[in-house]
Amino acid sequence: MESADFNSDVIILGGGLVGLTLAIALNAHGLSSTVIDPADPQAMLATSFDGRASAVASAPWRMLQTIGVGTRLEGKGCPIETIRVTDGLTPEALLFEPGEDDGAVGIMFENRLLRTALRETALAASGINLLMPARPAEVTRDATAARVTLADGRTVRAPLLIGAEGRRSPTRDAAGIRIAHWRYHHAAIIGSVNHERPHRGVAHEIFYPQGPFAILPLVDDAEGRHRSAIVWTVAEGDAAAMLGLGPRAFAAEAEKKMGGLLGKLELCSALSSYPLGFHHAANITGQRLALVGDAAHGIHPIAGQGLNLGFRDVAALTEVLVEGARLGLDLGDAQLLARYERWRALDTFMVAAATDSLTRLFGLRGRTASAVRRFGLGAVERIGPLKRRFMAEARGETGKLPKLLQGLHA
Repeated sequence: MESADFNSDVIILGGGLVGLTLAIALNAHGLSSTVIDPADPQAMLATSFDGRASAVASAPWRMLQTIGVGTRLEGKGCPIETIRVTDGLTPEALLFEPGEDDGAVGIMFENRLLRTALRETALAASGINLLMPARPAEVTRDATAARVTLADGRTVRAPLLIGAEGRRSPTRDAAGIRIAHWRYHHAAIIGSVNHERPHRGVAHEIFYPQGPFAILPLVDDAEGRHRSAIVWTVAEGDAAAMLGLGPRAFAAEAEKKMGGLLGKLELCSALSSYPLGFHHAANITGQRLALVGDAAHGIHPIAGQGLNLGFRDVAALTEVLVEGARLGLDLGDAQLLARYERWRALDTFMVAAATDSLTRLFGLRGRTASAVRRFGLGAVERIGPLKRRFMAEARGETGKLPKLLQGLHA
């Protein structure tokens, strides 16, 4: 074997939520990884809450518990007991509520807490080599191995390279993998508010023609004040003005959008925004290459499924690689990667298509469009099998579930 500063079973380019979860999942099954990311971890783990939060669906939460991350997050997230969907502020609502034995639909976590738990778990793992910050200078893949030369001259070698750098994945682009993509000409305003009334674990998705307005429950703060994260979709051209509003003016505008649902509001985090778009890779594998998370697919946050799709990638790829290792196969074997591609292709495409359709349907203006939306919401509420299908999707429990999403080791 040629010499390298680091040899491992896989190289993961990208140490975000999905990349670190994959490294930890592989380590839990005896496979080693080198994680490379140019970001400074200390900046990413700042103690101040930046307003960003994510819903971890119940199936991915079982995976986090199984691979040892869950214990570091116990009690730090807010269970989502109900999802309430409305067309504007109409009183008619589609309610997704778990059965008596099902547990919460998902759990809301501040992203910084997720990042901290994942990094602490990775640092304690014997099979994970974190090179953060470190910048790849050259990446090569051939019939024998994948190799990364870092900007400081160190080299890393493995049978398989994983692209987990997010929407603008340079690994995907360098591999010549085409993507279908378009912009929605909207931006998501992200922040968090204290509010007068308790949220009781209810997540609200309020659809307006200008874009959806989501209210996502968080745990109370240290002073016992009620908190929720908000994801407010606005026209792209209005984002700068929204970010420029003072805290009081922003809270007043958000209160109007919520129809006073949670009483008086007060902004309790910084605000940020990002442009909304859709992309889906034509392939998620190549020679000694697999893509996970936003490097493979990016969807509208309308249903809160972006991160959970990435977690589903992690569970499927882990199972494929673990089974391949047990059979003594090269982890970069084309047949192994083809199995991962087949497993994830339909699921990611269906979720991406569904969120894109919802975005377009709820963006139509006029009374007729509103009547169609309300009829559709009412139909889903009344038709048991259809509602259960949507509920399973929200939980991340559709399709052939990898073992990790069932709470089992692969």
